[in-house]
Amino acid sequence: MTKINQIVVGMALLVATLSGCAIGSGKTEITKPTLGQELIELKNAKESGAISEQEYEEMKEKLKKSYE
Repeated sequence: MTKINQIVVGMALLVATLSGCAIGSGKTEITKPTLGQELIELKNAKESGAISEQEYEEMKEKLKKSYE
């Protein structure tokens, strides 16, 4: 391997290593569930008996309003 090739490979490895550090910067991204996801979970709670039909309807309306 020529000296120039060794330098190029070394620089490529350095860039790859440093870019990996930037990606794993310790920041955590929290995503909010979509309205559809929340409605599905709410429906599952109703169907499993965790909440009543009345609670389901009330919570469903509150969810829809919170996404307006």
